[in-house]
Amino acid sequence: MEERLQKFLANQGVCSRRKAEEYILAGKVKVNGKIVTELGTKVNPQQDIVEFDGKKISNEVNKVYILLNKPIGYVTTVKDQFSRQTVMDLVKVKEKVLPVGRLDMYTSGAILLSNDGDFIYEITHPKHETNKTYQVTVKGIVTEEEINSLKNGVDIGDYITKQAEVRIMKIDKEKDISRIEIIIHEGKNRQVRRMCEAIGRKVLALHRSKIGNLSVKDLKLGSWRYLKKYEVQNLLNTKLDK
Repeated sequence: MEERLQKFLANQGVCSRRKAEEYILAGKVKVNGKIVTELGTKVNPQQDIVEFDGKKISNEVNKVYILLNKPIGYVTTVKDQFSRQTVMDLVKVKEKVLPVGRLDMYTSGAILLSNDGDFIYEITHPKHETNKTYQVTVKGIVTEEEINSLKNGVDIGDYITKQAEVRIMKIDKEKDISRIEIIIHEGKNRQVRRMCEAIGRKVLALHRSKIGNLSVKDLKLGSWRYLKKYEVQNLLNTKLDK
């Protein structure tokens, strides 16, 4: 059965579908010995020989889905140009997995990794809504007015956020800090930090506790586990049912 070349590369864990399109346009991919640069190119994984950067891409892959509780100090990428530690230093598997989405270096918590291109596409594409739950510690005592602003959407500079679920978890008047929970389904760069800045609150600590219904509550920081089949399906079903 034929499929688009960029989808095949993503499904084999080579890279994301969008990155595959860049590689194809750059002439880095061969099909049956010939360089192809057309994004509409289709291949039959059972018959065609696909090469990337001179290496043959196997048409067999053991699909894996991983949940990692990322500590602070690790970047969410396969390789880092500044030689910083990445999530790949924590997840050691024989399969070539890619991060699903991102968490900034100073945010801890849930991050998915997989070599299933279709899964990565479904979870990360903007048109699909996957809830992400964050626990945020901010400076000062938050007010109900500020909470309502976060719920209804705030201007983070180049974007007005959509409605979010927000609640106060704890207020410590002695330490002059508040802990709140924010649930969003968008994925703008540093969005939660920028949302808190928009209401005048400095973020002291940020942790993503859940992706969909997947929690890292029982995973120590730096630990990971494979997802069960029903968990993968639940993630996709929850998203597609919206």
